Amino acid sequence: MTALFHPHWPNLLGIITLAIWLHLFYGRGWFWRVKRLCADDGRFQLPGSWPKIVAVVPARNEAATIGKAVASLVSQEYPGTFFIVVVDDHCEDETVALAKRISMELGAEGKVRVVAASALPEGWTGKLWALNEGVASAAAEEPAFYWFTDADITHAPDTLRRLVARAEQDKFDLASLMVLLQARTLPERALIPAFLYFFLMLYPPQWIADEDLSTAGAAGGCILLRREALERMGGFAAIRGEVIDDCALARTVKRSDGRVWMGLTRKSESLRVYGTWSEIADLIARTAFTQLRYSAWLLAGTLVAMFLTYVAPVVLLFSPDVIARIFGLTAWLLMTFSFLPTIRFYRLSPLWAPLLPLTAMFYTYATFLSALRFWRGKGGQWKGRAQAQRNV
Repeated sequence: MTALFHPHWPNLLGIITLAIWLHLFYGRGWFWRVKRLCADDGRFQLPGSWPKIVAVVPARNEAATIGKAVASLVSQEYPGTFFIVVVDDHCEDETVALAKRISMELGAEGKVRVVAASALPEGWTGKLWALNEGVASAAAEEPAFYWFTDADITHAPDTLRRLVARAEQDKFDLASLMVLLQARTLPERALIPAFLYFFLMLYPPQWIADEDLSTAGAAGGCILLRREALERMGGFAAIRGEVIDDCALARTVKRSDGRVWMGLTRKSESLRVYGTWSEIADLIARTAFTQLRYSAWLLAGTLVAMFLTYVAPVVLLFSPDVIARIFGLTAWLLMTFSFLPTIRFYRLSPLWAPLLPLTAMFYTYATFLSALRFWRGKGGQWKGRAQAQRNV
C-alpha cells in the first residue's frame, strides 16, 4: 500500500479534491439545501382571475400508469378553465383505451381529449413531437399556459393551483417542479436520491432563477409554460432534435428573455418503478452522453473528474501521509453532509449518505455505457426509439 502513494502526490491530490468539495459545498448556489427548494409549503398571492390552462400529456405505451395520471389531472382543484389533452404517441398497448375509460368513469369526457400524433418527422425526438402535436390541437383555445406533464406522474389536487399562483405572482414564463421519484426497492434507495442530487448540482435552482446567469433547467415531468413564451421562442421546432428536452426548453425560454424557475415537490410523484440495477443504469445512460455533447474528450474529463471528486477522498484515507488523510476525510465529510438533506428528502436512513462514492461509481459506469450505446447507434434509447443518432 505504501508503494501506491508516491511521497509527492498525496498532498496534491488532497488539495485538489478538497478544493473541489469546498467549491461544491459553498460556491454552487447551495444546491444541496433541498429543504429550501421544496415548494410544497409556499404561500402565494392569488391572481385576480385564473388563466386558462391546457395540460398536455405525451403518452407512449403507458398502460400501467395512464389511468392514475389522468385521474389526478381530472381531480385538480383549479378555479379557472382547464382541460387535458392526452397525445397518443403511437402506442402499441392499451394506453389510449384506458385514458378514455378513466375519463368516462370520472364523468370528464368533455374535459379530456385524446389525440393521435401524426408520423414522427425526421429530425424530431418523439416526446417533443408529441408535445408539439398536443399544443397544435389546443391552439384554437388560446390558453394562457400549457402544463406539460408525463403519463406516469400523479399530482396532488392543488398542484396546478399552486403552480399557476407562483407563476403569476413572480411573472415566470416557465415554472417547473421536480416530482418525487420512487425510492422503495433496494436499487432505488441506493441510486435514485443521487439522481436528484446530481441534477441539482448541474442545474442549481438558485442559478436557474437568476436572470443574470445563463444556467437554465427544468424537470420534464411537470412544466408550466406561458403560451407567449413558447411562441416567442419559435415553438417546439426550435428544440425539435433535443434529447434532454426539458432543460433545452428552459434554456431557450431564458435566452428569449423569459423568466425561469424550478422547485421540488413531494406532492407530485412518479409512478415508474425501477426494480433492478440495470433499469436505473438505462435511465442514466439515456441522456448522460448527451449531457456531454457526445464528446469523447468531455467523457474522458468527466471520468477523471468523477475520480477526483468522489473516489479520491476515500483513497486518501489510506495514505501514509497524515495531512493527505485529513484532506481526504474533510472532503468525504463535506460530500456526506451535502448529500444528507437529499437522503432526508426521500425519508431514507442517513447511513446511505456516506455511501455516495459507491453510488458515483455506478453513475460513472452508466455514463460510459451511454457513450458506448451512442457509438453503436443506440443512443437515447426510450420506448424502442434510439433518439441520439451518430449524425447529431
